[in-house]
Order: sequence, then structure tokens, then C-alpha cells
Amino acid sequence: MGDSTSADSGATSLHLRPAGYEVVRECLTLQQQAVPRSKLGRVFGARPLHPDATSWFGGALGEIRVGELLSRLGPDWTVLHAVPVGTRGSDIDHVVVGPPGVFTINTKRHPGAKVWLVDRMLMVAGQKTDYLRNSRHEAQRAAKLLTAAVGAPVEVTPLLVLVEVASMTVKQRPTDVAVLTDSGLLRWLLGRKPALSPGQLDRFAAAASHVRTWHKTTDTAVDESHMSEFALLRAEDRQARARRLVWSLMAIVVAGVVGIQVLPAAVSALLAALSG
Repeated sequence: MGDSTSADSGATSLHLRPAGYEVVRECLTLQQQAVPRSKLGRVFGARPLHPDATSWFGGALGEIRVGELLSRLGPDWTVLHAVPVGTRGSDIDHVVVGPPGVFTINTKRHPGAKVWLVDRMLMVAGQKTDYLRNSRHEAQRAAKLLTAAVGAPVEVTPLLVLVEVASMTVKQRPTDVAVLTDSGLLRWLLGRKPALSPGQLDRFAAAASHVRTWHKTTDTAVDESHMSEFALLRAEDRQARARRLVWSLMAIVVAGVVGIQVLPAAVSALLAALSG
């Protein structure tokens, strides 16, 4: 079973779709509008991203991060990414089938943000979100489609995974959505008790892996150049960030040196003024 192999390979299988694939494609489409950075911009670490592509870039990083974590699950688990569903080009970030059951994962990346959670609401940096509602909707849709494909009831648990947040204050956890951070995802999944028989596990995994379970017409062909191009963009953005950091450190050092040189003279002048 697992993440990388499938008896149902080819155009009808979802196993070859990389994590974040649809978000990456949208990011690259918007990135085409970006004006190349000047030499001076490169030196000072200007970001290479077009403003419209920035949120998609961050979203792709979140899904890729969760995809990397899910790849560590054992061979009894089937992990699918960027599962196309609906008629408006939407997708489910990750669908996971394992001994404890079937899960949909909605990934949201908010580096350094503080999260506040109660039963029916999740706030990020003081702003209300619709993440819980969307996660419930994805799981309900997945359960309906998988039930139709299998011919028997399939329960699906929604997971909301928050990537790179600074903290999460929990006042009351929702009863129907598991809200996790990326650092706690694997521990949570592997800590669930088995709930599916071997027969159910095989049937549910096979149904989940087949694109026609989710969408009747979508072409699931993967263009590897998209992920390669995104990797280059990611490396370029990392380099720009490193250069900004170097310049910031240099500015702090210069300010410190200037302060050391100027401070004695300033103190002398102040004392002279006070004594006069």
C-alpha cells in the first residue's frame, strides 16, 4: 500500500501527485507576471516573488511540509496529495487511509503566528478564520464520495494542520475536527487505535486512490517541471532571505560601533551642559 506504490497506476491513480501540486501550479502562473529583480535588488535580498503569488507560495510550502511528514508513515498507510474534487478546480490537500481510519487534512501555514482555538472558532493573529468549517466540509464531501465508490459507509475524520505557528492557545477543542500543529501530526496519527479491518483498509485505499472516485473528468497527469521550477524559486527566495539577514546583522553591528564611538562624546557634552 503506502505512499509511493499502487496497483492502480497510470492516469487514473492519484499516487503520483506531489504534495502542494495544484497550489504550486497557481503560484507559478501568477509568478509569470513578476518583473525580474535589478542587480541592486538581488544584492540587498529583494524577494523574487510577485505580490499575487506570495500567499500561494506560502501555501505550497505548508502542503509540502505536511507531505514530507506523511511520507514517514509506514507501509500500512496510503497517502494522497492534491486530490481534485468538485467542479471549480478545488482540491483536498491530503487524504490519508490507515489502520485508524480515513482522514482529510487541510493544511494552513502561518509562520510565527499565535493561534487561539475554541469549539466553533479558530483565530490566527487575532483574525477569525473559516478553517474549521472548511475542514468539516471537506471530510463530509470525502465521506459521501468514498461511500458511493465503496458501496458501504465510510467515515472520514477532518484534520486541520497548522504549520510553523508560534503557539496555539486551546480554550476548547472541537469535537469533530482534530486541530494539530505540524510538529504533532505524526504522533497524533500513529497514536490512534486501529479501526479498520485489513479488508476495509484495502478497499478504502483502492477507492481513495482512484481519481474517478473524486472527479469524473479531471486529468491527473503530473508535469514534473512544475515542481522543479518551484524548487528553484524556493531556493532563490531562501537566498534572498539570507542576504536580508546579513544586511540586518551588518546594520546592527555598524549601529553598535557608531554608538560606542559617539556615546563618550555625548556623555561628556551632557555633563558639561549640566555643570555649566
